[in-house]
Amino acid sequence: MICPCGSGILFDGCCGAILAGKRKAGTAEQLMRSRYTAYVVKDVDYLVRTTHPSTRTPSLANSIRLWMEQVEWLRLHVLFSGDDTVEFIAEYISDGKPGQHHERSAFKKEKGEWFYVGDEHES
Repeated sequence: MICPCGSGILFDGCCGAILAGKRKAGTAEQLMRSRYTAYVVKDVDYLVRTTHPSTRTPSLANSIRLWMEQVEWLRLHVLFSGDDTVEFIAEYISDGKPGQHHERSAFKKEKGEWFYVGDEHES
């Protein structure tokens, strides 16, 4: 299967290896792509684990699960990738209607590992 992140690479050699813990995301963009893929394949544990502890709430896993039940992710478009910021649009279907999630995400690297810190929703 081709990786859902849009890289064009096979899943096992791309985000699949990151989700499985075989390698770490090397950049903020790689972490963002792997997190998008985790939403597609419904890997709640990975999403919680890669959220920075300072923004990881007790209800995070449940919030993610609820969103996963409502959304089918279709496609990812990376608009901007900086050192610790990534802007993207993710296309989805919810309740049979197409939509877009436009976000500018902030990331932080600590002890060689990238974490998702937060976002600014654009739409």
